[in-house]
Amino acid sequence: MIKIFSKLSSKIIICSLIFAMIIGFFIDTTSYASGVSITNCGGWFESAYVEWTDVNNSVGYNVYVKPANSADSAYVQIDNELIRKYPSYLRADAVGLAAGTYVMKVECLFSNGSTVCAVSNKITVSENDRSGFAFAQDSTYKTGSGAYNDDGTLRSNAKVIYVTPDTAKSVTLDVIINSKGKVQTAVGIGQILTLRQKGYDTTPLAIRFIGKVTDSNMSGQLNSNGYLQVKGKSSYKEMNMTIEGIGEDATAYGWGFLIRNSGNVEIRNIGVMYFPDDGISLDTDNCNIWVHNNDIFYGQKGSDADQVKGDGSADVKGASTYVSLSYNHFWDSGKCSLCGMSDSTEFFVTYHHNWYDHSDSRHPRIRVASVHIYNNYFDGNAKYGVGTTKGSSAFVEANYFRNCKYPMMSSLQGTDTFGTGTFSKENGGMIKAFNNKIEGAKSLIYANSDAGTTIANATSFDAYLAVSRSETVPSSYKTIAGSTVYNNFDTNKDLGVSQSDIDSVNNVAAIVTASAGRMNQGDFTWQFNNAVDDESSDVNAALMAKIASYTSQLVSIGGK
Repeated sequence: MIKIFSKLSSKIIICSLIFAMIIGFFIDTTSYASGVSITNCGGWFESAYVEWTDVNNSVGYNVYVKPANSADSAYVQIDNELIRKYPSYLRADAVGLAAGTYVMKVECLFSNGSTVCAVSNKITVSENDRSGFAFAQDSTYKTGSGAYNDDGTLRSNAKVIYVTPDTAKSVTLDVIINSKGKVQTAVGIGQILTLRQKGYDTTPLAIRFIGKVTDSNMSGQLNSNGYLQVKGKSSYKEMNMTIEGIGEDATAYGWGFLIRNSGNVEIRNIGVMYFPDDGISLDTDNCNIWVHNNDIFYGQKGSDADQVKGDGSADVKGASTYVSLSYNHFWDSGKCSLCGMSDSTEFFVTYHHNWYDHSDSRHPRIRVASVHIYNNYFDGNAKYGVGTTKGSSAFVEANYFRNCKYPMMSSLQGTDTFGTGTFSKENGGMIKAFNNKIEGAKSLIYANSDAGTTIANATSFDAYLAVSRSETVPSSYKTIAGSTVYNNFDTNKDLGVSQSDIDSVNNVAAIVTASAGRMNQGDFTWQFNNAVDDESSDVNAALMAKIASYTSQLVSIGGK
């Protein structure tokens, strides 16, 4: 009996082995990973990101985001283009999030249809600081949020396109081109913007740049001066447009941005490198423009002696008004911001929380305008900080000037008389200074106080020192050239920011160095030598070389 059972067992085992060998030809024996390893996650201004290591034998990924306390049914899948591969990890960014706490889910896909998932830790998303004249209630559109709502979410009918090194010339968008609603499919970012210029399509549009997009990638999309031009049909035309970089490494390399005849346009989270003219130029009849959280580096050498670092980094001119420039990082710029050119009527601009990192001059250089300058970090500036001319008025509030040679100047008086003149012998402008922190200035002359580097001079001064934010400057103080008095715009006009929103001047350096520039300080690092760079306006050869050789670490775009 035992022998019979043993023989039967042997036959069963042999049959089983044969069956297994046969079936083996039809079974997928690939070993699939047991899980996704999330290595990093975090939040920024109205965006969140997650990073993970590539999973063996995966064929793609989907990524989702939801409020942390919501049910799983609340997960929303992000666009495929927001998933990118780098040499040692993958990353996905969720944008258009209102401030709050979120989680992100990474889903790994396999060829046999199976999936594995991992969920991030909770991610805190902060709101953007929507302040300044771009958000003033008496401005034309009352916002500069472009394609987004003021809570950071995309407007309900917004369209989104992605511009990458591979798609700049081929990205498509249907654009309304006449009053009857006819639609044309535009091909390439240049044609998309050209058709939008007809003025019939004001649908909110988010243009998202990914990776290093060069002038070669943009061939045929730029104007003759090397600009990507956003232009409305007529003065101050509503555009409802956001131009934004994704992640930490979106870079416009070898070209710049030109905005004309446009209302409600936002430019954010982009590195602007080696531009041929201006980096960002707001030129001619713009309103409600918000330029924030950009890294602006050297441009290409121009023909003039003062253009060795490029021309203007971020200029505002040609009757462009209700503009906010905030949280931008200027890297040793030669001429940061011209504010007014041939302008003849008053316009309104705000500069706040910008990092003037060893930049030389024009922080800003103002003609005619009324300008609010607050909570900026002037960090080792070899020439001057704020310059006023041609009857302009500037309210300079709660800024930190660290080794800025001449913090505030007015043409043809005060500190400006020490040399041959800085401002082309134009008439002067007026500055009201309040609650600034100033260290290491070579010259600062107040009209009414001995708190500068010398005693007060009621006639030839740089600025009037206010004892309170609401103080009005007496009309007895006026410029030598032009007899301009301070217009006290800051006491009788909506500035788009309240006193409670002004950060303590003692916290400015910490806030600005942590928050200005691209997401998480971007993908470009450089350490200035204060002992040399604070007083040098020369091109930093090593920095220029690093900019010239900059390459992106991006390997591929898309989760599939």
